[in-house]
Amino acid sequence: MVKTLVVLILLFDGTLIQEKLEFDKQVTILECLEFSDKHREEIATHIWVKNIMKSGYYLNDKRGTIQGFICE
Repeated sequence: MVKTLVVLILLFDGTLIQEKLEFDKQVTILECLEFSDKHREEIATHIWVKNIMKSGYYLNDKRGTIQGFICE
């Protein structure tokens, strides 16, 4: 069972941070991953620039990019 979702964020200054979100109750790994997909869509926008092969989920607050999630 999972209690925390960790969002890995790479700031534009090169700093890697871990933002932790606590669930009110324990959830399964599948529920955590489903939540992480929804959360990513809420806080970031996917950008794909074909000519320079630039893609990723860029935070809507302009701080950096999402690198991944950890369910723990």
